[in-house]
Amino acid sequence: MDSLGERFNERRLSVETDLAPARAFADGDRLTQAFRNLLENSLRYTDAGGRVRIVARRHAGKIRIVVEDSDPGVPAQAMPHLFERFYRVDGSRSRANGGAGLGLAICRSIVEAHDGEINARSSPLGGLAVEIELPVTQ
Repeated sequence: MDSLGERFNERRLSVETDLAPARAFADGDRLTQAFRNLLENSLRYTDAGGRVRIVARRHAGKIRIVVEDSDPGVPAQAMPHLFERFYRVDGSRSRANGGAGLGLAICRSIVEAHDGEINARSSPLGGLAVEIELPVTQ
C-alpha cells in the first residue's frame, strides 16, 4: 500500500488495519496485484473523507482477509455480477474515474488460482466488503 498512501491522503480516506500473522503458500506478486486492485477500487469509489478497513484473521484452517470501505454502497442486484469481466455498477460507484471493469475479475482469478474463495457483500461501513479466504500453511 506504500505507493497508494499519498492518494489515500489526498482523498482524505483513513485506512485502518487489523492484521493477524498467518502464512499461505502463495505467489506474492499475484496476491499483491489482487490486494492493490481492491485498494484501487476503494480509492476510486469511496467518498472523500471516508474509511477503508483491512482485517486479516485465521479461521478454520484458512486466512480470511476483508477489505471494506464506507459509502457509497453497491446495490444488492449488482452483487452477484461484481466479479464478472467488464461488469460495471451503474450509479455512484462507477463514476468517470472508474476502471474498465476488470479489477475484481482479476482478483477472482488470482484467488481461485490459490485454491481460495472471494465474495462481496455490503459493508457495515456503508460501502462494499470483499472477503478473501486462502488456505494457510502450518
